[in-house]
Amino acid sequence: MSAIATRNDCQPPAADIAATSASRAFGPNHRWKVLGIGVAANAGFSATFSGIPATAVIMRQGYHLQNASLGLALGLLGLGVALSELPWGVLTDRWGDRRVLLTGLGATAAWLLIMAMLVVPTKTAIPGVTLLSASLLVAGLLGGSVNGSSGRAIMGWFGEGERGFAMSIRQTAVPLGGGLGALVLPSLALTLGFTAVFGLLAAVSALSAWFAWRWLHEPPAEGSGRAAATSGPAPLRNIEVWRISTAIGLLCFPQVAVLTFASVFLHDSAGMGTWVTSASLAAVQTGAMVMRVWSGRFTDRHGNRRPFLKVCSALSAFAFLALWLLVIAAAGTPLLLPLLPLMVVVAGISVSAWHGVAYTELATLAGAGHVGTALSLANSFVFIGFCLVPIAIPWLLVVFAWPGVWLAAAICAAIAWPIFLRQA
Repeated sequence: MSAIATRNDCQPPAADIAATSASRAFGPNHRWKVLGIGVAANAGFSATFSGIPATAVIMRQGYHLQNASLGLALGLLGLGVALSELPWGVLTDRWGDRRVLLTGLGATAAWLLIMAMLVVPTKTAIPGVTLLSASLLVAGLLGGSVNGSSGRAIMGWFGEGERGFAMSIRQTAVPLGGGLGALVLPSLALTLGFTAVFGLLAAVSALSAWFAWRWLHEPPAEGSGRAAATSGPAPLRNIEVWRISTAIGLLCFPQVAVLTFASVFLHDSAGMGTWVTSASLAAVQTGAMVMRVWSGRFTDRHGNRRPFLKVCSALSAFAFLALWLLVIAAAGTPLLLPLLPLMVVVAGISVSAWHGVAYTELATLAGAGHVGTALSLANSFVFIGFCLVPIAIPWLLVVFAWPGVWLAAAICAAIAWPIFLRQA
């Protein structure tokens, strides 16, 4: 039940009593429960959209896929989120974060359970690439509800001096879920098959939905940390919102390359086994978590979100350039091959450290009444990357091999640098 009573102009005393009760029911510390729900929801969905690609080598074998078919299946998972993010965000601003998050998490859990029963390889049948791709597309369409709704809830419950820190903690859920997925799902797929993989992900989404039902409410209308609505243009008519969203999307392209095909790269090009590839991806996610929390606190204290985003773009470009050069050098000097997992980790952390800062700046720029729409616009660009990058990488491999993949990643990070806004 929402913490804010519906106001009735004919009964002002009752409305005042309801508002007072809401304030008593949810004290200042309730915001940490809301943050915890946001972390749980995002971690659960991240385990899906980052954890499933971590099983890429096993999925390629189990479903009898070529690299191009594998890229299509993984890409459509991202396409589903990209297509649904903006509609879910608009609904969040109209319906509230509680209703949207409950609907999305519940539907995602149900669909993943269906996949666990019907879209898995068995001794008698192997699902085709069309069925697998369509199923992952639907999972993405439903899971797109999580990002904008949880971000709006956190921006509402936290004040200006804490929002960067809170949003950065929320964004640690992405590498947290992805890291756990990278550690657990490949081994689970090897030992118990994809029935266990999809079943576990369904259970995680269902648990997150229960947490949201139990504790997620709108903040009290008065005396909360909710930002005042701005009188500026709506997000879809605000060029600065579009610039930040575009830069976020571009900077996610190299990140998606690491999340979706780093396991294949380390297996095929560097000759690394499942343990090394899983540990490398988990290290990327762990490092990203630490950097996101630090960056949120750092930029809250110094008020330098925009310069920080530009620095992250430049550092990411240099890291992927270094990876490009190392791959070329390792082709002629096999002794350098053990350095490839380390360089993947460095580049992956560099391109994953900025998310909380970027989303906080974007939400602040959009204003409280448009947080869901603005965050979902950015996430639409992000998941366009999750769609296009896995599809493009196999073709880049055919033409340019792995050095071309990492050079393209560096170029995307470099292009994002001038698009991010200058300090006001």
